Amino acid sequence: MLQRTTGHSTADSPSVITRASGRRPTWTLVWSDEFDGDTVDRSKWDFDLGNGFFDYRVHQWVAGWGNEELQYYTAEPENVQVRDSCVFIRAVKAPLHGCGYTSARLKTKARDGRVLFSKLYGRIEIRARVPWGKGLWPALWMLPVDDRYGGWAASGEIDLMEIVGERPEEVLNSLHFGSSFPRRSLITTTHALPGGSRVSDWHVYAVEWEPGEIRFFVDDTQTCTYRHWWSCSRIEDGQGVEATGAADLNPWPAPFDQPFYLLMNVAVGGNFPGLPNPATQFPAELVVDYVRVYDKVGGYGKAKRRGPGVKPWQPGHVAERRL
Repeated sequence: MLQRTTGHSTADSPSVITRASGRRPTWTLVWSDEFDGDTVDRSKWDFDLGNGFFDYRVHQWVAGWGNEELQYYTAEPENVQVRDSCVFIRAVKAPLHGCGYTSARLKTKARDGRVLFSKLYGRIEIRARVPWGKGLWPALWMLPVDDRYGGWAASGEIDLMEIVGERPEEVLNSLHFGSSFPRRSLITTTHALPGGSRVSDWHVYAVEWEPGEIRFFVDDTQTCTYRHWWSCSRIEDGQGVEATGAADLNPWPAPFDQPFYLLMNVAVGGNFPGLPNPATQFPAELVVDYVRVYDKVGGYGKAKRRGPGVKPWQPGHVAERRL
């Protein structure tokens, strides 16, 4: 174990942190960023910029990142810094280009489509200290390199860590799947941090992704295991529609059978956390100590069979399942 002083602290988190070696008996480290330089490694990370994206499938601009978010993403030092062997992603209350806040979103896929790093199956592990407050939406997550099965969320999304901004004692572990917008499906587990801990303390967020099974962890405590999901590529009038039978589904374990890339960001506002209030503190810093990716020793084998659950055409189906 390596212990070091970071030179920064908050009331919720000590300034001395402990970094594990990265060795795991049943996993082999294949990629990492320990943030030991003084700038973001552009061979590993690119930045999203602005307050939205252009959807080339329908040739339309999507403002607010599709979620009515309020921040303008930049690559400026005010919003992203590397120091003390950590990367700091900072949401700042400052107007820019019609937005009330600036922030940063790092990702391992370049804006021009080049893949800097992606992974199909493995263990992804991120040690982080997470900001909280009404209207904050920090996330550590993964998206597919290609929309192989269709637009979001028919091709999937894996969320290692999200929070409801004003609930710092809880962590969300989620999968998005199903059909393309607006008929996506969601399963999410709320994990209560033990012992009065908050997300603003140091925690390790991890996912172990194998064919047909996805397991989430916080500080090596397994929070949930998912073995039931689906993917449907049906489109009518340019929008996703629910599967009406097994013939509409892509072969199991789609959509989680293709490479995904990594993202880390702090959003502000939006249809999930709502608006900030006067008590929300800015700058709001997501501090990441390391990102480590592992392969399973001995490989992965065949996909496990789909677990029990309700499919879209069956009685009792709900689009959002919260555990």
